[in-house]
Amino acid sequence: MATTSVSAPVGSAGSSSGGASVPGGRTRMKPGRWFSELGWRHLVGVVAVVFAGFPLVYVLSASLSENGTLTGSNTLFADVSSANYAELGDSLFWTWMLNTLVIAVATSVGTVLMGAAAAYAFSRFRFTGRRTGLTSLLIIQMFPQMLAFIAIFLLLLSLGDVVPALGLDSKLALICVYLGGALGVNTFLMYGFFNTVPRELDEAAKLDGATHAQIYWTIILRLVAPILAVVALLSFISTYGEFMIARIILTSESNWTLAVGLYGWVSSLREANWGLFTAGAVISTLPVLALFLYLQKYIVGGLTAGSVKG
Repeated sequence: MATTSVSAPVGSAGSSSGGASVPGGRTRMKPGRWFSELGWRHLVGVVAVVFAGFPLVYVLSASLSENGTLTGSNTLFADVSSANYAELGDSLFWTWMLNTLVIAVATSVGTVLMGAAAAYAFSRFRFTGRRTGLTSLLIIQMFPQMLAFIAIFLLLLSLGDVVPALGLDSKLALICVYLGGALGVNTFLMYGFFNTVPRELDEAAKLDGATHAQIYWTIILRLVAPILAVVALLSFISTYGEFMIARIILTSESNWTLAVGLYGWVSSLREANWGLFTAGAVISTLPVLALFLYLQKYIVGGLTAGSVKG
């Protein structure tokens, strides 16, 4: 008579060398091993967050203090008051905020439109001077715009005698200066991204009767949306907080930007009101934060779109 042997199943409750087993088939690592593999990363992350967040908390605490000095804010949130924020309404802060938003938005939109058009031309067309133009863009972006502030001042001083709208103390002139400084690096950045778009899409659209304008506006710009969002965000942030060139070009207080206006409150050390300054600084960060959160989904969504087939 044949006999059948039944082997006893191996239990899942056995312990492994890496740690004790828990219900569900997962193994719990020992504390020492967990810290050496994962825990130290959490520790580094917490230290980085504290290091980056403490100045922000300190500025927020100083903005809620009525003392008007930074030395009186060593104890965080010891004196909480909204007096500094209420006092902003009696100043030109909101005028400076509007000026800054107009200049930053116009510069970012102009940079995206002009830079994308130039990048598309360098990427798709072959013309005389193309290589020289690309080399010039590469060389120009190596020198910061700050080096030319004396030339910019003299140029606008002379240009204002002919075209007053493009002279000193003109927001339009400041926008033009910002556009000239941002086009070099942003065009070269977008040029590299345009080269990643297959040319077969252009050829297929041409076979269907599409013109270059239709290909550019309806196909290419949608595919390069991530780099457009990045360029718009970087251009907005750099223009929003720029100080030196704005201080040189804008002379009247009503045309100042936030950076110039806030500096004016603390430029005189004897009469510096740091409480008012920090209150304005806290409010001025909100548009940049809102724009970053709004564009973040377009950046991430554009980078992942088309990576899988549905």
